[in-house]
Amino acid sequence: MVQINRSELQAKIQEDPFPFGSQVFLFFGERFLCKEAADLLQNSLLAQQAGAVHSLDGDTEDPAQTLARLMSFSLLPGRQLYRVANSRIFHSKTVASDIWQKAAQAFQAGRPGPALRHLQAMAQAVELKIDGPSPLSEITGKEWKKIFAFDKPDESLAWADVLLSQAQGPAKVNTANLVDRYLEAFDKGLPGGNILLLTAETVDKRQRLFTYLKKNGIIVDCSVASGANASAQNEQKAVLKEVMQKTLREFNKRIDPRAVEIFFERVGFHPVAVVTETEKLAHFVGDRPVITCDDLEEMVARNREDALYELTDAFSKRQVSRTLIILSRLLEQGFHSLAILATMRNFLKKQLIYRSLQMRPTPAWRRGMNAKEFQNSYLPDLKLQGEWSDMLQGHPYALFMSFTKASEYSCSGLRRWLAMLLEAEFRLKGSPLPAQLILEELFLAMLQGAPKFS
Repeated sequence: MVQINRSELQAKIQEDPFPFGSQVFLFFGERFLCKEAADLLQNSLLAQQAGAVHSLDGDTEDPAQTLARLMSFSLLPGRQLYRVANSRIFHSKTVASDIWQKAAQAFQAGRPGPALRHLQAMAQAVELKIDGPSPLSEITGKEWKKIFAFDKPDESLAWADVLLSQAQGPAKVNTANLVDRYLEAFDKGLPGGNILLLTAETVDKRQRLFTYLKKNGIIVDCSVASGANASAQNEQKAVLKEVMQKTLREFNKRIDPRAVEIFFERVGFHPVAVVTETEKLAHFVGDRPVITCDDLEEMVARNREDALYELTDAFSKRQVSRTLIILSRLLEQGFHSLAILATMRNFLKKQLIYRSLQMRPTPAWRRGMNAKEFQNSYLPDLKLQGEWSDMLQGHPYALFMSFTKASEYSCSGLRRWLAMLLEAEFRLKGSPLPAQLILEELFLAMLQGAPKFS
């Protein structure tokens, strides 16, 4: 029937509480926004005609059983809404790379729960059987490309192995067979009072079920541009401002415009966190109608990515005491020990790449180069070589600072540190010693050495 944007849904519902008369709806994109849009439609449908909501978790759902219930006439009165959160029926091999990126980003941000959910979704998308203590690490590069349709990541996959080995496997789903059954059921027609609401973070838009719903159902696009370019940042901020203002209206509060930018810098693009932090501020100010910058400084902490940055910053400045204090706080806040190692590995790999680029004869790097020369001459010449282009993105001054820091190290010292990280990783997986003790010993050993450039 139609595919619409999330922002159009409200107007469509105001025109007709049961938009287009469809019985099947798909909301795809950002998880919180999908839930919010589905809530809006659900409330409208039940306000028009009473009924019941049957909530299903896509992480543990049996889609075949859901279909059987959907095609059955209910003994309950009114509308029967079958709502599947985080449906995986739209996954396929072609989206495995996107799912992996979400898993890695979640883990590096210290969120092992969402990371595991994405890993399980990726395995299910390619019908991979999770078996053994190292299910992903043991896959060769060639086999990985064949299974997942993208190159095997260079970094250690120990964190992913640990998460998968400690969790129960997701429900096994034969997606191809299920799609045929769903299409057949939709062509036949659902019982009059039954309605299906599906939400999904990642979908394969070329999949037959998606294209079918685009023609015969309602698809609501809740996706938000990703990345750090200006266009994506503006879109993300617009969504966050919308979420914040909606939450503030519920408390009859306003916020100082100067505090808004600081708020978004600290929270980042996490709509759920925006809601919870805004609610926390609203409760904190009590009867006062306006939230100020001072309130923000008092109540809103920097996000987890900032906390991890503080660790690498302290380490790079060789501040031993500060490094150990930040490490202790991260572990107390629930950061997984392997997530901390992954952050350090990414930091050191980046420094090693920058240092190796500096050792090339052209363009010539020299210690003491200023930011203007770096931006106007060195960086453009480096980009023309066409190597490590993904590592040369971002703000020129930030890159300049990273290159300046990298010039303090030797390649051999950085490689030695990476080897120490790998050894610590094995100890975290196989040693009975507490994770904090292993990590403290690692950082002390690294900082006591002197792999600096001389």
